[in-house]
Amino acid sequence: MSRLEEIIANFQMLEGEFRLELLLDYAEKLPPLPERYQSVAEKTAHKVPECQTPVSLWVEMVEGKVQIHADAPRESPTVRGFVSLLISAFNGATPQEVLNAPADLLSRSGLAHAIGMMRTRGLNAILQRIKAEVRRESASG
Repeated sequence: MSRLEEIIANFQMLEGEFRLELLLDYAEKLPPLPERYQSVAEKTAHKVPECQTPVSLWVEMVEGKVQIHADAPRESPTVRGFVSLLISAFNGATPQEVLNAPADLLSRSGLAHAIGMMRTRGLNAILQRIKAEVRRESASG
């Protein structure tokens, strides 16, 4: 079972409000952004435009494994939690494991109903951006 499958299973075991609590736990665990990515210009260049919350993503390949760094504001804990969840699931994974992640991740985890349609679109855009960056990094490496 992949880390993503384990995370999905953990969310599926919980009821609505407890799913949100678990997502908020992930928000607290978002790793700090490395110094090299902290400039405003760098964050702007890596922003996910489909997401209303200002989220910036960096995807790298390190020795054939995916490494994701992200910036999401503390004032948006559900978005921050989802980004942290993806980092937990994908850091150290192979590109194929990331590309195989289900497009309906929010539905499978039971979070789609809890967070609303607008937020769901933005969060799905974050997942799609990660997949696109993994494809690009894999092709250039």
